[in-house]
Amino acid sequence: MRIHELPVDQALASLKTAAAGLAEAEARRRLAEYGRNRVEEIGREHLTLRFAREFTHFFAIVLWLAATLAFVAEHFQPGEGMGRLGVAIVGVILINGLFSFWQEYKAERAVAALRRLLPLRVTALRGGEMVSIDAEALVPGDIVLLDEGDAVPADCRVIEAFGLRANTATVTGESLPMARDSAPAAEESLLFARNVLLAGTSVVSGQARAVVFATGMRTEFGRIAHLTQVAGEVGSPLQREIARLSRLVAMLACGVGVAFFCIGQAVGLPFWENFLFAIGIIVANVPEGLAPTVTLSLAMATQRMARRNALVRHLPAVEALGSTTVICCDKTGTLTCNRMSVRRLWVGGQVVAADALAGRPELLRDGRELFINAALCHNLKRVENGGGAGWIGDPMEIALADWGGGLAGSLDAVRRRDEIPFDTDRKRMSVRCDTPQGPALYCKGAPEQVLAICTAVRVGDAIVPLDAQWRARLQSALTAMADAGLRVLAFADRIGGEPADGERVDADGAALAERELVLAGLVGLEDPPRPQVPQAIARCEQAGIRVIMITGDHPHTATAIAREIGLVKSAAPVVIVGDALRRMSATQLQLALDAPEILFARVAAEQKMLIVEALRKKGHIVAVTGDGVNDAPALKVADIGIAMGIAGTDVAKEAADLILLDDNFATIVDAIEEGRAVFDNIRKFLTYILTSNIPELIPYLAFVLFRIPLPLTIIQILAVDLGTDMLPALALGAERPDPEVMRRPPRRRDERLLSWGLIARAYLFLGVLEAAASLAVFFLVLGAAGWHYGDMPARTDPLYLQATTACFATIVVMQVMNVFLCRHPLKSSLTAGLAANPLIWAGIVAELALLLFIAYVPAGNWLFGAAPLSAETWLTMLAFPPLMLLAEEVRKAWARRGRG
Repeated sequence: MRIHELPVDQALASLKTAAAGLAEAEARRRLAEYGRNRVEEIGREHLTLRFAREFTHFFAIVLWLAATLAFVAEHFQPGEGMGRLGVAIVGVILINGLFSFWQEYKAERAVAALRRLLPLRVTALRGGEMVSIDAEALVPGDIVLLDEGDAVPADCRVIEAFGLRANTATVTGESLPMARDSAPAAEESLLFARNVLLAGTSVVSGQARAVVFATGMRTEFGRIAHLTQVAGEVGSPLQREIARLSRLVAMLACGVGVAFFCIGQAVGLPFWENFLFAIGIIVANVPEGLAPTVTLSLAMATQRMARRNALVRHLPAVEALGSTTVICCDKTGTLTCNRMSVRRLWVGGQVVAADALAGRPELLRDGRELFINAALCHNLKRVENGGGAGWIGDPMEIALADWGGGLAGSLDAVRRRDEIPFDTDRKRMSVRCDTPQGPALYCKGAPEQVLAICTAVRVGDAIVPLDAQWRARLQSALTAMADAGLRVLAFADRIGGEPADGERVDADGAALAERELVLAGLVGLEDPPRPQVPQAIARCEQAGIRVIMITGDHPHTATAIAREIGLVKSAAPVVIVGDALRRMSATQLQLALDAPEILFARVAAEQKMLIVEALRKKGHIVAVTGDGVNDAPALKVADIGIAMGIAGTDVAKEAADLILLDDNFATIVDAIEEGRAVFDNIRKFLTYILTSNIPELIPYLAFVLFRIPLPLTIIQILAVDLGTDMLPALALGAERPDPEVMRRPPRRRDERLLSWGLIARAYLFLGVLEAAASLAVFFLVLGAAGWHYGDMPARTDPLYLQATTACFATIVVMQVMNVFLCRHPLKSSLTAGLAANPLIWAGIVAELALLLFIAYVPAGNWLFGAAPLSAETWLTMLAFPPLMLLAEEVRKAWARRGRG
């Protein structure tokens, strides 16, 4: 039998210990055998290797190859600017690698957070003596003493308890403190056994003596830690797409470069000239600015999201959230306020809403004994903090004490004498008080237990016998409140007398005192939903995002909350509890997830992770919200993990990609909107960046195929990719979300960032227009100076420098127009608000400033092989952007008509 199923004496015997604890010698022996009571970190790859990987992935290797070829070319043919090109490419690699490296610390921080949750010292019995020892020194068989407010240091079996209740929310997800006792438990799962205290939980009230049966990584807490460490990191959709795009473009660039190198050799080009040409082809096609632009765009999106109370810890999570199809949401503290409140009550013979009492003076009068009971019947502690007083203890009792105290009026004439504490057999507690009417007893607890000791019921000013008819009416009211997901408590009292022997406070005395009571009323409490949640759920539905509640709470409570916030609308949603989930195969779980409305209740940490994995196998992009230790593995294995910033544990925050600073579920919807905008914006600046590849590539093709002077140098290509294009591309990455972005379903999982439509638009339309314009201006400058076909001017010839500068400047000027064309793939550029994105104008100013520096400043002339341009050249090139605008507007109008 498992330890929670055994009686106390057998449980102690199974661990070869006694109620007086272990002897010191035996404790030392067991410590050597079982190890210290701490979360161990599994072996991980060395930090240096992880750092090196940031500079050795596929895209980086291609750039390293391009830089190496540039340095080789500089060695054998100096003076061509290849050395400067190599240095620039190496700079791109270093910036990218350093910017990404910080992400590798997440697992280490998560483990450190788990360790911080465990207590440092604990009171234990060793050889019959009470000692204070390090929590890490605990071993199986140790007897620990726990009091109110203590953190539980290991998995323990309770052997003595007095009014014991534990907050297990961080491990099991239970929103309410759970009663614990020493009797054998029949629960199948150790997590919910009534006689077990789990490591990482805390004692809310009462005292306990317990025997340790699992320490360190053998505890449920340790298993969660292990799951958090070994759960594989899941690359975001954007990471996977950028990796695919980088491989595709790099292989294309290398393939074209090698192919044209072979063509050059076949037509008789000198080796080094041909080699230079091949490098130019590769550099022209590899978008060196793509990775840093994506990274910086995501960083800017994180700043915007932070202003909306969503803190991004992992940059690719921004776009991943935008492509989310399912949100697996914890109830307690995420959809709800994690704060108990009185919602409904039965008083004076009728059920009323709590907020309706203010307008019902007769109920305030008739229910005063109920309010006094709620204000006095508790075991809370009053403390001073920050100039005011407050309660410490069970959140439910705090809610009742505040509610009752606010309605009962002055209680100065009432004095508490003693308390009959709550226990699991009676399922109620009582307090004795001295009142102006004489001695009084106030009792509250489970309705079935309190009603059993009542003989009358208070209705208005009268006290009437509690006959079968009244009991039926009370049962009806009780059922209605329970079906609404409320936790119902009954309140009863006896004022002005004590039964014989009723002064005793032991168990027998409690039975004598708690009898012949008068029922004052029923109170239904609820952890209310956050007020913004229903609207957020509706927006998710409109955006095609499915929300699934996964909680450790009771199925009734979960269903009621889900119905209240609009998550459940049918009469009979599918509710799967943890025990049933445990018996399901992976296939059965995936089939169950096809239900249109499904909730999960009473689930454990590893089960949450199984649900997430099943959804991902079904092709979903899954976001998981949570705040407890139990959520950490699921947060890590999901496409994106979302933790609560206020109520969330350190473990959940460290395992998450996104933290909600206001703990507001509605903030997730705002973050989704930003995430969807990020994907759209990346496509915008991807179109913008790839467009300039064609006017960079075609001059090299013309150079080798038609034997013309090279219209554009490699260093000028790099000036476009990493200089003039960068800021306008970032400005496109900062575009505001389109109004329609949350009215369309999530993009398909197989939808590519680099679609054929985007390639055709960038490479075959906009890029061709730019290439035609830049080559036209290049030849016009040469022709105006008397150049004829077949002439090959020297690389230092002023005319040649002017012509290449004109070609470069035309590309930049066309890209100025292109930034407006790329703001939307279908909407007219003339209708977009020109002032809506001031970053675009800042980018254009910076782009033109860099162009003027290259063309007119001697340092720019030397670095980029440029020369000043005449006014006639500027007038010529400025004629081409309006033609590009006209052509694109015609294309957009045709595309809109095709979609309409």
